[in-house]
Amino acid sequence: MVSTCARDNSAVEPLSIVAARATSGAMASFYRYFLTMNRNEQIGDPLMSLRAALRGQQADLWTALPGTIESYDVGTQTVVIQPAIKAQITASDGGVTTVALPPLVDCPVQFPAGGQCTLTFPVVAGDECLVVFASRCIDAWWQSGGVQEQAEFRMHDLSDGFALLGFRSKPRVLPAVATAAVQLRSDDGAAFIELNPAASAVKIVAPGGFEVDAPRIVFNANDSVTVTSPQSTFSGALTVKGVFTFLAGLIGSTGQGVAAAISGTINFIGTLTANGKRIDDTHSHGGVQPGGGNTGPVQ
Repeated sequence: MVSTCARDNSAVEPLSIVAARATSGAMASFYRYFLTMNRNEQIGDPLMSLRAALRGQQADLWTALPGTIESYDVGTQTVVIQPAIKAQITASDGGVTTVALPPLVDCPVQFPAGGQCTLTFPVVAGDECLVVFASRCIDAWWQSGGVQEQAEFRMHDLSDGFALLGFRSKPRVLPAVATAAVQLRSDDGAAFIELNPAASAVKIVAPGGFEVDAPRIVFNANDSVTVTSPQSTFSGALTVKGVFTFLAGLIGSTGQGVAAAISGTINFIGTLTANGKRIDDTHSHGGVQPGGGNTGPVQ
């Protein structure tokens, strides 16, 4: 609290008490106004002036801001971003208002990449992101790549933003995030590829289907392979090198030629029928006389 000054050795009273005792309307108003002033306004504090100057410099130094994607150019892989934090503007009368920052254009999108491999994903309007600002102008680098001269000598400018997607505000957090496995997933969690390090297992869930397109596919299963499906179709030749076992019957046909050709011994256990006629061990011919003649057709 600022106090009044005394030129003698009398006690110094706080300014608030002096203001309360003031009988003159003008004097009382002055004291009340003086009490509302900050330290810099009262005594011209140089430290506060320096701090104000530093704050002014910091206001022009941009580092990072959350934002929302407004549009995406797939050809240049850049986005237009609306910053999600408003700026404060102080009027000449000291009043403070807030305004939205202008959209940031031509911000390169970061896709995780390395060693000629890249993870890409769709970028759509409304996606949240973090835009980070380079310390120097990126225009020449963005246009030509490599090491370039600075096209302009600006620093920490809103014109030099990079878009990092994946940061989320609280209303848009992902539901049911796995805590013990790595997932590549849809936002709703309906489709995902999961790697569980504890189980050394990979799981794929794809309600819309799963497609593999490759000239050669190899599955190596040291234990077993199980396919659960109401219908499975193989197009082309199928070779089974081990024992071929079926439990619910075998049905086949061919458009032309031989439907089935088997080389080797066949051991049938059960009834054997050809064109409706039994030809197993119960088959017999009636009216046969011993001799060198042949029997008639199967009956």
